[in-house]
Amino acid sequence: MDSTVEIDSNGVVIAEAARQLQQAVHDARVAFDCIGLDEVDRAHTHTLMARAAVDAAENALRVALGGGRGETEL
Repeated sequence: MDSTVEIDSNGVVIAEAARQLQQAVHDARVAFDCIGLDEVDRAHTHTLMARAAVDAAENALRVALGGGRGETEL
């Protein structure tokens, strides 16, 4: 029996989006804890990292949905 899992390219992209969102949650929690410890600079850094992860997840989902990469439509 073959143990490899076949995932189409959209599945890989969606998995990456999920991973990025998990990273964003982690960074947001760290930022929250830093605020509680009065480490505002560290909180700011983790907030920016969380935002970058959310943006990466959004871009991955756009690719998976066939929207391609690019600016958000207004």
